[in-house]
Amino acid sequence: MAVYFISDAHLGSDDRAIEDVKLGRLFRFLDMVRSDGDKLYILGDLFDFWFEYKHAIPKQHLQVVFKLAGLIEQGISIHYITGNHDFWLGDFLSRELGISVHRDSLAVTEDGLRIFLIHGDGLSPGDWKYRAFVRFPLRNKLAIFLYRLLPVDWGIPLAKAVSSRSRSHTSGRETEFLQDYEDYAREKLDEGYDAVMIGHTHEPVFREFDNGIYINTGDFIDHFSYGRLSEGRLSLEFLKAD
Repeated sequence: MAVYFISDAHLGSDDRAIEDVKLGRLFRFLDMVRSDGDKLYILGDLFDFWFEYKHAIPKQHLQVVFKLAGLIEQGISIHYITGNHDFWLGDFLSRELGISVHRDSLAVTEDGLRIFLIHGDGLSPGDWKYRAFVRFPLRNKLAIFLYRLLPVDWGIPLAKAVSSRSRSHTSGRETEFLQDYEDYAREKLDEGYDAVMIGHTHEPVFREFDNGIYINTGDFIDHFSYGRLSEGRLSLEFLKAD
């Protein structure tokens, strides 16, 4: 059985035609996981926006939610490492679906390999402005509480618009820090990990060093790339168009 790794689909970020392409390939990927997978690790930003009210979730993504629920019902475990578009993720995925949600990084052992997993936002030393912004208002409990006071039909469209503008503004910035991400991965490998998996940059990377492997899972928008572990071998693969 294989272990799969994916990140950065940003579902809901594009117009209907592009979303249909993304969903089609994502469903093909999840069917592949269903056919021979044992575990699925999502390294953040599956959705471009996700905000839970007490009695409501975004209806746009229910098809994906049902697909993930089907994997879990089949016995495939799913781990979600939150990304920079997941700060307002509540307990729906864990409580209702059984997905294990991890708010920072995650260290696991799979097929005899020690693997360090993280979404990767804010890793670069040059990204200090972003780290300050994350603390407030994105993760501020008071801000989240006040936002939940907005009616659902106001709050969700507003947050989607802000998320989309933010992604457009920062698009391409992550590529400025690609060497920083590789340096971070090498530091983790020096700590004794056999492999390091990072997302966020949307740039697929496979680097094999003397002491381990660094993989950036890329994205499921342009590259449709993902990581795969089978029989002790890690690989970076790409889902081709139909």
